[in-house]
Amino acid sequence: MPVIKDPDSIAVAGPAIILVEPQLGENIGMVARAMANFGLSELRLVNPRDGWPSEKARAAASRADHVIDAVTVFDDLASALADLNFVFATTARQRDGFKSVRGPVEAGRLLRARHVMGQRTGILFGRERFGLYNDEVGLADEIVTFPVDPDFSSLNIAQAALLMSYEWMKSGLEDETKTNFSGPDMKPASKEELHGLFAYLEGALEARGYFRPVPKKPKMIDNLRAVLTRAGFAEPELKVLRGIISSLDRFSPAMPRGDGSPGDDPRRLPAAAARARKAEAGRLADTGKDDDIPPLGGKGTDND
Repeated sequence: MPVIKDPDSIAVAGPAIILVEPQLGENIGMVARAMANFGLSELRLVNPRDGWPSEKARAAASRADHVIDAVTVFDDLASALADLNFVFATTARQRDGFKSVRGPVEAGRLLRARHVMGQRTGILFGRERFGLYNDEVGLADEIVTFPVDPDFSSLNIAQAALLMSYEWMKSGLEDETKTNFSGPDMKPASKEELHGLFAYLEGALEARGYFRPVPKKPKMIDNLRAVLTRAGFAEPELKVLRGIISSLDRFSPAMPRGDGSPGDDPRRLPAAAARARKAEAGRLADTGKDDDIPPLGGKGTDND
């Protein structure tokens, strides 16, 4: 029989998790991992089928070695509960008796309140195949059950331990919706910045003939503004949108980025053509050889 550690020597960080006759070392390890995820460390085993220690349990614990190393083993359930002041028994089915039944949220808060008062508490889990016997449930103070589908109510022991460990940790938060990290803290965009985006987008769409038919332009603009104001953009988000619109406004499939100035886009005629004619005229004036070269777009080329 393995050496049983003194439960009083274990630093109590919350309820003890008690597994009655667990069958698989892998399940014990996954329970230990779930406990470590939510700040629990005291795991008690009553007659584990394959004995203890278990390398399979350690491997499945995924580095929750502090829980595995502190495991205590008992010959019977009464001994495992002896030093505790209050115990919940988990079960998926209704039991005969007079015990109060709680949901996991209420149970987590009750355990927290008793812990704050200095009481030692525990949560009792049964065998993988059929849970706890009625006389074992009778050793607990109250029952906790989960709001599962009645047509498929059986939970894996590690899943049940995870749910209760989560409710234990959540009950200790000042804000139960608090998370360990959050998204970036971004300054909301000002109305001036948002209106500037509206104006820029309107100009870009106007240049491309988006507002057709013309009489519907006011309503189309209203719709665009409704879409853009609903999101509640932050300053950095507006800069991203403006950069996207600017790129689409300046470059096209005919003149992709890297192929020269956007002003050279042949679809930007007649402005581009006018600039080309002016540049050619300046070149001819400098060389004085205009007799040898026909005017841009004129007659006398090989393609006439």
